[in-house]
Amino acid sequence: MANVIALSVLVLVFVISTVRSVNMGALALVAAFVVGTLVFTVDTSEILDGFPASLFVILVGVTYLFALARNNGTVDWIIHAAVRAVRGRVALVPWAMFAVCAAVTAMGAVSPAAVAIIAPVAMGFATRYRIHPMLMGFMVVQGATAGSFSPIGIFGVITNDVMRQNGLPSSPALLFVSTFAAAAVVAAIAYVSFGGRALIARGASERVLVSAVGNASGGRDTITGSGSGDSSKGGGKSSGGTAPHEGALNLERRLTLLGLASLALGALVFDLDVGFTALTVAVLLTLIFPASARGAVDKISWGTVLLIGGIVTYVALLQNQNTVQWLGDSVAHVGIPLLAAFLICLIGAIVSAFASTTGILGALIPLAIPFLMTGQVNATGLVIALAISSSLVDCSPFSTNGALVVANAAPEERDVVFGLTMRWGMTIMVVTPILAWLLFVVPWSV
Repeated sequence: MANVIALSVLVLVFVISTVRSVNMGALALVAAFVVGTLVFTVDTSEILDGFPASLFVILVGVTYLFALARNNGTVDWIIHAAVRAVRGRVALVPWAMFAVCAAVTAMGAVSPAAVAIIAPVAMGFATRYRIHPMLMGFMVVQGATAGSFSPIGIFGVITNDVMRQNGLPSSPALLFVSTFAAAAVVAAIAYVSFGGRALIARGASERVLVSAVGNASGGRDTITGSGSGDSSKGGGKSSGGTAPHEGALNLERRLTLLGLASLALGALVFDLDVGFTALTVAVLLTLIFPASARGAVDKISWGTVLLIGGIVTYVALLQNQNTVQWLGDSVAHVGIPLLAAFLICLIGAIVSAFASTTGILGALIPLAIPFLMTGQVNATGLVIALAISSSLVDCSPFSTNGALVVANAAPEERDVVFGLTMRWGMTIMVVTPILAWLLFVVPWSV
């Protein structure tokens, strides 16, 4: 009975946080206290034993470093460089936004933070250069998803950490490549479906030249276009002011890029702790450039830190009280392992479309561990399928990333964008678990 109550409370945490917009982690911590003391009769010290200290350091470290990169204009420079890399060709700008989002999340930025920074710029490009807002929105969201499962990305760290702690075989590189490819395929489908071929047909005569890209704190972008001179086709200039330093790669930005490269090199080649390495780089940048570091600590994704800390603490409580083992045994007794694996992927997709992908990965993978340990299905394949099923649905307007796309669409297009993201999000929610299951679970488990 206690196991049923504990799992029911976990479901309530997801439902209440979605309906009432309360931080899921805060609810989970309260739930851990109530369930732990009243249902399992354990003291608070035992409840807090499940708090993920190492994950806390990782989340704080990488988001602190990314906050510094936002403050000093490094992120703006990356966006600027991406558009220049495609020589301003309108048909390639959506892919440039995809690449930028993938790059910043692969370096450790939280997916919603990356979308929040890049979506306003990208959707502004879409309006000015007659690019379908759904096309640009999908490129931004799927780009953020594509990078998030890198070995130092937030989703990748969560997933690989759970697998490693439970002694299950994992392949961080395969997870990253598979999820990246899945997100790129969805982005390509959106590109074709929402006017990508027409953009290509317009050719290289229309180009976007970014003189400056506004920062996340409210700066504006100055854009010029070459071609016919019609502002709707790229001619003319926005009314926003130009910050002359925005496109410059100064010493501070060079050192920030070097710090981000050092983080990747240290984590991937020398197996250094991601969290402490990121904190070290961030602190060094703060000591060298204190002026631009002001307010960076406030921009750490504390909401995400609280979310993950709370969810993992509650799930750890369930693990310590053998509730997770009980659930895994129940799933294993379904009798059809492949069906059980599909249901796990489907649940991940449905819940993630309406709640936090980060929270789902932090909760559902640990809950599936006992089932994975039975060896009835390939553990690596199921985790990859679950990761894809839970993350590609972030384009739903009920998820943070999808909502940011809708919010940054032009006012006259917002209702259309909402309707399209709703239909596409719900379609992906159904189709993705089926395809992921067929590609990564069935062939590897038969």
